[in-house]
Amino acid sequence: MITKAGLKYYSSLLSQKQRSREKKFLVEGEKLILEAISSEYECEIVFVLKQFADENSNLIKQIDQKKIRTVFLKSAELKKLCDTKMPQGIVAAFHFDKQKRKNFENEKLIVALENISDPGNLGTILRNCDWFGVKDVFLSTDCVEIYNPKVIRASAGSSFHLNISEKENLYDALEAEKKNGYKILCADLEGENIYSLKHFEKAVIVLSNEANGPTEALKLLSDISITIPKKGKAESLNVASASAVILAELTK
Repeated sequence: MITKAGLKYYSSLLSQKQRSREKKFLVEGEKLILEAISSEYECEIVFVLKQFADENSNLIKQIDQKKIRTVFLKSAELKKLCDTKMPQGIVAAFHFDKQKRKNFENEKLIVALENISDPGNLGTILRNCDWFGVKDVFLSTDCVEIYNPKVIRASAGSSFHLNISEKENLYDALEAEKKNGYKILCADLEGENIYSLKHFEKAVIVLSNEANGPTEALKLLSDISITIPKKGKAESLNVASASAVILAELTK
């Protein structure tokens, strides 16, 4: 059982302000919750419909084995916790200030993101990073929040398995990586053809705002600008699509 006040508290986590204040976030759906509970994030509570629990007994057993509190809700109650129009029947709350940082040492490639504002793009980029084996991701403070439900869904759970660091000053962080021997690569419409690019032993690839591209500050500190050569008439590539092409080339 949960009180009305308790339900109201957890539903408030749909707000970014409350997530930031409480250091918790909500995850919807069987697959994403499985990804999250198998990661370093600590699950506080799971809310589930009785019908869903009956139809997914193996999942409920996994949750019980981890000694996570499970609460049964009615459909109308569960909808108050959901960001989607068609809830799958299960929602969980996780802490984001208690997860252990994964130990990824000597990474050859880091992805940095400058002012990525669209949650679908950010989530897809994180999914692409996971696919291509990039484990460390830097975010500028003006990127969309990684615990936004749309980001989590677009990442398909990959956001739970990466080291994602919001940098108070992204440019200072990039300068520090330069001192550590990393080359800073800036993705831009104008730049060196990525397919003829010399591969560096260690690099940070920076992807920027969907509409505006890289800032002047980023261009000034970058060692090289790179681009995906255009063959058709499209004005530009979506930043998430571009990230897949770039990561495929840099990790081959």
